[in-house]
Amino acid sequence: MSEQAPNSARLLPWVGVDGKPCYVVGNGEGQVSRAADRVEAMQLGMAYELLDHADDMVDDDRSTSVQLRHLAAALAYSLRDVHRVARSRGLRLGIPDAFEPDHPTGPGLVRLGP
Repeated sequence: MSEQAPNSARLLPWVGVDGKPCYVVGNGEGQVSRAADRVEAMQLGMAYELLDHADDMVDDDRSTSVQLRHLAAALAYSLRDVHRVARSRGLRLGIPDAFEPDHPTGPGLVRLGP
């Protein structure tokens, strides 16, 4: 995907135990990084499709409140995924992450070692 500094921590597109963030340390070329790239692509594609579905439902006067609540829940879930992808990519670009002050080595681009 993108060049990553050696031994930098990448925020992964999934959460771990108790909803805590997961990281992988490396240069972005390992098996976990490739899996993360695939998951991110899937999450972004699903968000795009969900937006199309939302447009259709909002335009349809027959959509019920139950359907719209379900849509809102799906959109919120998808937005969390997309937000995590954006944060991960921002961290890799050196953009400080105010949302994650407890990142392994502090917010922003993370380099472990010299």
